[in-house]
Amino acid sequence: MFSTLRTRFGIPGVISVIALVFAMFGGAYAANNSSSDGGKATASAKAKKGPRGPKGPKGDTGPAGPAGPAGPVGAKGDAGANGAAGPVGPVGPAGPTGPKGATGAVGPTGPAGFSGFTETLPSGKTETGAWGTITELQTGPSAAEEVLIPISFPIPLPEPSEEAFVLTPEQIEEEEGPGFEAGCTGSVLEPVAPPGNTGVLCLYIGFNGSTGTVTGPFIGGPEEFAFGPSGTYLRFNPNGVLPSRVEITGTWAVTAP
Repeated sequence: MFSTLRTRFGIPGVISVIALVFAMFGGAYAANNSSSDGGKATASAKAKKGPRGPKGPKGDTGPAGPAGPAGPVGAKGDAGANGAAGPVGPVGPAGPTGPKGATGAVGPTGPAGFSGFTETLPSGKTETGAWGTITELQTGPSAAEEVLIPISFPIPLPEPSEEAFVLTPEQIEEEEGPGFEAGCTGSVLEPVAPPGNTGVLCLYIGFNGSTGTVTGPFIGGPEEFAFGPSGTYLRFNPNGVLPSRVEITGTWAVTAP
């Protein structure tokens, strides 16, 4: 029998068959003992749990696993409050001086200026001033028949002239008369003379508190109607008897010839 098994299964096969047979007989025996003793043999055969052995040393950390997939982008959070301003930083060092730039083009020549002092008023230029008098006069047979009112030019004219016009308040207001037609178109507050090399003297009467008229100008004598480089005179002629008080004022403007 054994030779037949050995021939068919070989030595390892025979050993396996024998082990299977003993296992079957052992299981049947254990079942019989269990039914006859009421389960006591099974309970006594149960192994008792022994004490827990000592904890072994912790093993080495394994290698890191691969990175997981990126999660979805989260919602944008609210803007945070502005932080406090930081302190002012120190002043940096001065940079090096840059190269000198190219020289610019020469500008146009400006108009000629006037010196602080001039001997005579430049030709075509105008100067202005004020004139007038308040005079108490004597009455009687020996009283004067007229009153002279001097006018002085702050800057002398280059030469004398003869063309002058006296404008009454009525002529100034109505803008008429020989003086206005000649170019004396100003007023007592703003006296003007004709522009250009005219040599014209414009006399504006602002107030005349006496009954009479103003004539002139003249220099050198009553019949010499003219004005010189430094100035001239006006003549107040009363209408009738010379009053005891003469009060008259005005302004002037002259353009140098």
